[in-house]
Amino acid sequence: MQRILLTACTLLLISCSTSKKKDKENIDFTTTFEKSNGTETATYPEVISYYQNLADIYPEINIQEIGITDSGKPLHIVTLNPDREFDFENIRRNKRVLLINNGIHPGESDGIDATMMLFRDIVQGNIQSLKNTVLVTIPVYNIGGALNRNSGTRTNQNGPKEYGFRGNARNYDLNRDFIKNDTKNAKSFAEIFHLVQPDVFIDNHVSNGADYQYTLTHLFTQHNKLGSILGNYLHTEMQPQLENLLASKKWDITPYVNVWGSMPDKGWSQFMDSPRYSTGYTTLWNTLGMMVETHMLKPYKQRVEGTYELIKSMTEITEKDGIKIRELREQTFAEQSEQKTYTVNWKVDTTQATKFIFKGYEGAFIDSEITRAKRLKYDQDKPYSKEINYQNYFIPTTKIEVPKAYVIQKGWWNLIDLLKLNQIKFKTLENDSTITVETYHIADYETRKNPYEGHYLHYGTYVTKSNATITFKKGDIIIPTNQKGFRYLLETLEPEAPDSFFNWNFFDTILQQKEGFSPYVWEDKAKELLENNEELRVRFETKKKDTAFANNWYAQLDWLHKQSKNYEKAHLRYPVYRILR
Repeated sequence: MQRILLTACTLLLISCSTSKKKDKENIDFTTTFEKSNGTETATYPEVISYYQNLADIYPEINIQEIGITDSGKPLHIVTLNPDREFDFENIRRNKRVLLINNGIHPGESDGIDATMMLFRDIVQGNIQSLKNTVLVTIPVYNIGGALNRNSGTRTNQNGPKEYGFRGNARNYDLNRDFIKNDTKNAKSFAEIFHLVQPDVFIDNHVSNGADYQYTLTHLFTQHNKLGSILGNYLHTEMQPQLENLLASKKWDITPYVNVWGSMPDKGWSQFMDSPRYSTGYTTLWNTLGMMVETHMLKPYKQRVEGTYELIKSMTEITEKDGIKIRELREQTFAEQSEQKTYTVNWKVDTTQATKFIFKGYEGAFIDSEITRAKRLKYDQDKPYSKEINYQNYFIPTTKIEVPKAYVIQKGWWNLIDLLKLNQIKFKTLENDSTITVETYHIADYETRKNPYEGHYLHYGTYVTKSNATITFKKGDIIIPTNQKGFRYLLETLEPEAPDSFFNWNFFDTILQQKEGFSPYVWEDKAKELLENNEELRVRFETKKKDTAFANNWYAQLDWLHKQSKNYEKAHLRYPVYRILR
């Protein structure tokens, strides 16, 4: 009887093993892209099903849901680790992490198809396996856009036959939302990013500002902004390695051609990726970031194959330089605590440029048969190779003194929620506390006249400073700058930074005066104020030498009101306070 049971169990094990083997053999891991000979891209359900099948068959792959999106569907991350370890805290001890984001603009689907094939080829042994690097991908970030499938909105694009739409389920451009977090997608991305904590980040895109010979362009995060040791490595080692690796594989690549409405033969400046963009955001935690921008006029098959080779090459670089990358990142985190100043605004350094041979097409401005104006026309029968100037050096225009800490009152809960989301450490006051702080007043700013991603964005912000002793309440928070979120704090809480919370309208309520005066009442009080304050009277008479001011009775009364104790303290006072070192 025991022998019969043993035989039955053995047969069952053999059957299970054979069944598993059959499953692996029977599931077709040929992608939609390959089946269509490079003319089609997978739908969102096909992408998720593909990765689920990979994870079912290959234990080196794990797929999990993290967070929700505006579409109502969850985001996924797919992790490829030959060690079959999927706890990121454990992964980071011995390996480097490369995070690949796909489908932020689902019409730009090249990375979706390329990454599916790359994950498959690694686990099936078609290309060299990973030893020191773990790959993680968000298969489709803009799910709502991916489900809004069409064949017309990418007007200039050469394939695929159908694709998703740029706007998400609420019509947001998700590559402008990484700081302001208007969408559930962006909040879920932050959750994923801080879980994974990647060393290297790639975001896959397609673009066309001009016509040229290249299929591939790269847009690395700006190296001066990234900082000395990390920026130097990115600029002098990582970027040249990528270019050389791709050249050895017969793939030309050029820096992102930041040219619109003109021809690139005179050169151009590097695109500055502020924190609203994916690589600008990930850089805030010293992650080495780059966008892939394939050229939409090139055939879809060519674009996807090029993206595949680029991601593969970046994986090889991360494999080789992983220890160095991690050391440079940790060194940068350590050095941040010693920084006395921080640059919040940059401009192109016109005294420096990188020269290289650019492969373009001749073009000319000819008469338009439609508008009768001049239109740009490229001639692909006239290729050229010319030396151009690429202005990829930036210099500071606005520096701020780094405070020891910031103080935010508990009423600004929307900000505090974002700080928590981004794992910012802070202390909550247990009792009312009087603290001497530096305060900002908004002295000047401009506002866009048209809506931009759900906001009327401010820019050109300028502040004045003063010191004050303020009693903060129990529950208000103190945020030290000496932490890994150092850059995030300064880029969001310093109002002069281009993507500050102020510029994204988080504090617009302080711009509106809530209390005013009735002129017939204030006129008498203003007269009394001037009679009792000689210094103010002299300032008032001096100011009236300005003809416009002297001819505007209301402006005079308003100015006097703003010098009095009746004027509300909250108007234009920035409600984030600085504790200096």
